[in-house]
Amino acid sequence: MSNRDQVRQFITTNFYVPDPQALGDETSFLDTGIIDSTGVLELVSFLQEQFSIVLEDGEIVPENLDTVANIVGLIQRKG
Repeated sequence: MSNRDQVRQFITTNFYVPDPQALGDETSFLDTGIIDSTGVLELVSFLQEQFSIVLEDGEIVPENLDTVANIVGLIQRKG
């Protein structure tokens, strides 16, 4: 399973996504209400465990975590 598929599966399994098929790589989790501030902490924990990366406080920003595409880019940079 690709990084993209793993991230997408985590998001659609752990958060309310009205139509998982419509979740695009550029869909904003914050703008659509899929993930709130507490959800960000769950997402960070998942990424650190699943992909063996460490996220610094300064990296926990929407530019890295607000879309599937941003997360995949972060994983690639950190991996």
